[in-house]
Amino acid sequence: MKILKVLEDAELIIVDLEVNLGDEVRSAPTLCARYKGKIIPLNTAHDGRPILMKDENSIDT
Repeated sequence: MKILKVLEDAELIIVDLEVNLGDEVRSAPTLCARYKGKIIPLNTAHDGRPILMKDENSIDT
């Protein structure tokens, strides 16, 4: 494993993220990265599984 570059303009934040699970709506504190004006969850709000920090997983702010 090796580091290709450090993203200097990325910021780690914790957000209260709301998700729909079928008929149920849940929210939970979720670790996210703020990068290029978007919020990218780094784990799922419902069970904590990791999510890749990719643009298609981002939430516009």
